[in-house]
Amino acid sequence: MATTGTCGSESPQQVMESIVNLFAQHGDSNYGKEAVTQREHALQAAHFARSFNAPESVVVAALLHDVGHLLHDLPEDAPDHGVDDMHETLAFQWMEPRFIEAVTQPACLHVQAKRYLAAAEPGYFAQLSAPSVQSLALQGGPMSADEVAEFEKHPFFKEATLLRRCDEAAKVPELQVAPLAEYLPAIERCLKPQAC
Repeated sequence: MATTGTCGSESPQQVMESIVNLFAQHGDSNYGKEAVTQREHALQAAHFARSFNAPESVVVAALLHDVGHLLHDLPEDAPDHGVDDMHETLAFQWMEPRFIEAVTQPACLHVQAKRYLAAAEPGYFAQLSAPSVQSLALQGGPMSADEVAEFEKHPFFKEATLLRRCDEAAKVPELQVAPLAEYLPAIERCLKPQAC
């Protein structure tokens, strides 16, 4: 597993450099069985968040929601072997010391948001790609009615479901979007000021 460090010992510049380095080292790996790379997926998710007029914190969350895929050492075909990589947990552990809650919570909840939408929104499940259906099964499948009701009470419920829609849209081969460097100022503004 990649070293994650703690933000208390990192300057904002170091946090941004570590993000740039993670994408430089692992961003060209496949995004599961989708027809995009990890970098393309992240940049497209941020692009769609911007196009939906999401708050800046949700744009940053969309950019970094799958950073857990860049941190773990599991093979890209782990879901084929029935393994849930728990990337949202790894992402949260890496992001939480560094970023404000308005970034970390939607990112942490994006898997639960998929489970929610699959249960609560007619037609959502049918729109999922085959790899997303496969990962949904590993992640617990659609939520129960009780889980749906509980999820809707979460203070970042709306942001998480918006991020999830950006996540699902962000699988377009060769879509031209802004580079990572364009998001660095927003990333810096979303860092925890007391920690960095």
